[in-house]
Amino acid sequence: MQTDETDRALIALLQENARLPVATLARRLGLARTTVQARLERLENAGVIAGYSLRLSQSARPALRATALVSIEPRSGPAVLARLKSLPQVRRVHTTSGRFDLIVTLEAETTEALDETLDRIGEAKGVRGSESLIHLSTKLDRGA
Repeated sequence: MQTDETDRALIALLQENARLPVATLARRLGLARTTVQARLERLENAGVIAGYSLRLSQSARPALRATALVSIEPRSGPAVLARLKSLPQVRRVHTTSGRFDLIVTLEAETTEALDETLDRIGEAKGVRGSESLIHLSTKLDRGA
């Protein structure tokens, strides 16, 4: 679906605060409320807007966050991904190019839980190796 400048402006407002009422969105965009409502429905139906979610503050998130860089054996991707999906501390998995095959984002309440999860990742069939990076502080979060 093709989006225009107005769609992009509407999306930008929603990315700042997805709870803005349609009337407020319309006022900020200089459009009629019914026009904004129709655009929202069109963007949702086309899958441009996949959903609305809650972003927790840093204080409400699990205490520890980490990134695991994972190398896997050829053709083992589906099995490794299934293992990662079974681990509740795994929040996101991205494929990547370069020395590592996967970037895994983790969240845990304790160092023990984080260590256990890293062990489960490392022992998964098809995992060749991994390197973990503990997040210390967040300097920029655009909510992606």
